[in-house]
Amino acid sequence: MTEADAADLADLRVVADYQFGGGAGDALFPADADIELSRSRSGRPRQVYVEGDRVTSYGTDGRFTLGIAGGRRLRAELDDAYVVRVGDESIPFVRDGKNVFAKFVTDVDPGIRPSDEVCVVGPDGNLLGVGRAELSADAMLDFETGMAVRVREGAGSEE
Repeated sequence: MTEADAADLADLRVVADYQFGGGAGDALFPADADIELSRSRSGRPRQVYVEGDRVTSYGTDGRFTLGIAGGRRLRAELDDAYVVRVGDESIPFVRDGKNVFAKFVTDVDPGIRPSDEVCVVGPDGNLLGVGRAELSADAMLDFETGMAVRVREGAGSEE
């Protein structure tokens, strides 16, 4: 890893702590892991790979979008922060990358706001997918219709 990569990685850890809460930077980008940054033509970090798996993408808006590997890392370190829990009937759909609708949400981190990156889990806590919240936490629990989470990537049948 070059000095520029190390400096950018330190900055990315700070952004992750800001976006997901304290400890997220170290959870997503551990100091002892093999980390690779892909860069845009301007030299800005774009994709972050840890041990060969895409953990996050770093958008031009200064926010991360999670990959499945990133969701697993956040779940392991931050427990139920940024988590949307769904019932059994949603498991196969979310694993396949289908969106989560409000009527199937059983529990949610109360701090979630629209546009936050979230982890979607089943009743047992296993990660089903990652995506972007379309509703606030209260709305996810109150609404009977509407999309709660736009799932970006499903976990498949791995877990």
